[in-house]
Amino acid sequence: MSSTTLAPSLKWESLNLSDVVFNTIKNHFKFKCMTPIQVESIKNILEKKKDVAAEAVTGSGKTLAFLVPMLELILKRSDPLKKHEVGGLIISPTRELATQTSHVLDEFLINIDNITQMLTLGGNPIETDVKAFNKNGANILVATPGRLEDLLTRKIPNFHLHKSLKSLEMLVLDEADKLLELGFEKSINTVLQYLPTQRRTGLFSATQTKQVAMLVKAGLRNPVMVIVKEKHCLNPKSKQVESVSTPLALQNFYTLCDADKKFAYLVTFLKKHGLNLKYMLFLSTCACVEYFSIILRSLIPEINVFSLHGKMNNKRYKIFDLFCKADRGILLCTDVMARGVDIPEVNWVIQYDPPSNASSFVHRAGRTARVGKNGSSLVMLMPNEDAYVHFIYSNQKVILDLMPQIEVNNLDEVIDKVRKRQLKDRTLFDKANKAFVSYIQAYSKHECHLLLRIKDLEFGKLATGFGLLRLPKMPELKNKVVTDFVPVDIDFNSIKYQNNEREASRQKKLQNYMETGIWPGQIKHKKGLKQTVAWVDAKQKKLERREKRKRKKELKKQMELEGKAKMRKKREQAFSEEELKDLAKDIALMKKLKNKKISKEQFDMEFGGEL
Repeated sequence: MSSTTLAPSLKWESLNLSDVVFNTIKNHFKFKCMTPIQVESIKNILEKKKDVAAEAVTGSGKTLAFLVPMLELILKRSDPLKKHEVGGLIISPTRELATQTSHVLDEFLINIDNITQMLTLGGNPIETDVKAFNKNGANILVATPGRLEDLLTRKIPNFHLHKSLKSLEMLVLDEADKLLELGFEKSINTVLQYLPTQRRTGLFSATQTKQVAMLVKAGLRNPVMVIVKEKHCLNPKSKQVESVSTPLALQNFYTLCDADKKFAYLVTFLKKHGLNLKYMLFLSTCACVEYFSIILRSLIPEINVFSLHGKMNNKRYKIFDLFCKADRGILLCTDVMARGVDIPEVNWVIQYDPPSNASSFVHRAGRTARVGKNGSSLVMLMPNEDAYVHFIYSNQKVILDLMPQIEVNNLDEVIDKVRKRQLKDRTLFDKANKAFVSYIQAYSKHECHLLLRIKDLEFGKLATGFGLLRLPKMPELKNKVVTDFVPVDIDFNSIKYQNNEREASRQKKLQNYMETGIWPGQIKHKKGLKQTVAWVDAKQKKLERREKRKRKKELKKQMELEGKAKMRKKREQAFSEEELKDLAKDIALMKKLKNKKISKEQFDMEFGGEL
């Protein structure tokens, strides 16, 4: 693989682009100069006819770096594409990123009559995509990998996408490392089998991994590696310069905050920096997003709160669009929003916890300070996580500065309000417990578990920070003495659901329990009642039973194999012993003949008699 030296930024006029492509860049996107990644990617693909594996910091303009050459290759074909011929294929890891790429492509295609596109995503009925393609065709296909694999491999009457791909000019794998990280390697390999080898291919990502390097070797012909790194001056006096993974326009901060003060710190931080700004708050689980978005609305009613996570399905698009169009507000989300999506004017990215893997840190922070604009990011660390600052620098070349101190004087007030809010609605009480449990489970599976150890967590302070009324039942707290948590002294059966139907159902079950001592759902056995258990315990037991069945099945298979091998060995052994006895007799006869103890006639008779 060859590499390339990055050229300085050039004006778009320096490229021999089609008028419709150039005018869209100039009039709609209003970009006068290309970024380094755009210069090298476009020149290598169009002029040098090379495949490109591009690595660049987030917000560096990778989308135009592959859309422009793709459009040029299609527009300058000697024979224009027919309605159902696919000349460009873009594979994105998430629905949001695929949708955003499709929207950017739409801006170009408004002025191009003879090129069409189609967006195909998982989660929608496949019949809808088949019908749309058969009716309208598509010269450029933007897809998520699972749906694309399904369209290619499923036998669908009167639908032949693999034939349409024979005219492919360019394939793009956007956020290639995320595609592999999410387990789409098999899908991508399947898709590659249906594509012509005579094509241009581009891999674009903010980070490169070993898996991406293997994909480069397998899927690219004579590729060029294009790497864009920002230079950061570590010491102004010595002028020591080092490459970093985030844009220079992005300031990365960290703060050390006790577990019980984290949410109070967040509230203080938002009020201090202003509610007229645009924030993104990354949380570790879907349950945390749901819970904290509710209590944040109640604590700061004047702020626009948006929430988005991977389990929301089609509702995600509407919320994403609303936040993009909003002038201010805060979006609470999981890592589903960490990659590639371009949200205008995000001032701050706040990471409530370190992400599950190091590369996600870069992508989270990269949602701000995009395309040369300024932005800031903050990661909130607990005292036991202070080593993460050095880790993220050594692993991802991200330099974190200590955030100027913010005094948290509202801890008791915040916790009191959160608890009172739960007492008003049992739904929030349930969500609080679920969020806490999911947080602990996610923490235990952290990639950096040698530094972020679950045994170092202060469970009591953490539960206080979540505003819990009591500690939930969970394996991690079994036989653990928690001294730094004070539960609320109330009858928890008195907490009601605001939803009347749900509360009526609960009251009915509670009445049944008061009369019989049996909660509906409990099973009566000879030895007594089988008590209902917390959902997390039930899930844990279910996993244990599944693992036990798996081990039992493997053991049975192993025993069967060993039994067959033993029987075979026994048969072989028995047969060989019989042969050895015959051989011993023959040798004895031969010795007797040699020593003239028997005659030749006797030997022939006895030897022949053995036959």
